[in-house]
Amino acid sequence: MRLSAPLFRLKRQARLLSREKGIPLNKALDHIAAAEGFRSWSQLAARVGRESRPAAGIFRQLEPGDMLLLGARPGQGKTLLGLGLLLEAAKAGRSGTFFTLDYHEADVARSVAFLADGEAAANAFALDTSDDICAAHVIATLEKSPRGTLSVIDYLQLLDQRRTNPEINAQIRDLKRFAVSSGQILVLISQIDRAFDRRGGGMPGLADVRQPNPVDLTLFTKACFLHDGEARLDSLKAA
Repeated sequence: MRLSAPLFRLKRQARLLSREKGIPLNKALDHIAAAEGFRSWSQLAARVGRESRPAAGIFRQLEPGDMLLLGARPGQGKTLLGLGLLLEAAKAGRSGTFFTLDYHEADVARSVAFLADGEAAANAFALDTSDDICAAHVIATLEKSPRGTLSVIDYLQLLDQRRTNPEINAQIRDLKRFAVSSGQILVLISQIDRAFDRRGGGMPGLADVRQPNPVDLTLFTKACFLHDGEARLDSLKAA
């Protein structure tokens, strides 16, 4: 794959187009991606990411009991990377579940088929699209799963959208205790605040995580951030 310009320059073109045409940034990104021969910006970003094989490298650095924060702005491929981690776990003979409050089954099937290059991956992991997804639901679903199981939750900021669910910080503490006690690996996809785009340049970090309700991010053992086709994995001090 050869792009007409580096990814960061294409992103800059999209920002200019967004301002000039008065259209949302995600629409401008998709327009730029279409000119490069892709259906959407997320597909373009995922192709760039897949060629650098970030999922395989990140998976090798995850250990039983880890809780990974996976953050990026829209269109950077964070959900695709989460699915890629599940596929890597399946290759290693481990089970896993994709818990999503955002995607439908058809969306996941298309993404998996794209990531797997048409390989049979339909049964690589379990899929849970229940509206009841919260920490208690995740723990109840995974409590009998073996050590080393890797599961992805899509996404952090939606866990307490129901008023009947506990506050987000309490849920993250429960998930942390479960990960440590069970030896399972939990990956939580996270939004990045829009202020990051206004700041421009660089890679997002913990300070850029969108927190409509406060979250103690030190509960995570690792954090992975994506931007302009690059991925950075950081080890965090455990709480």
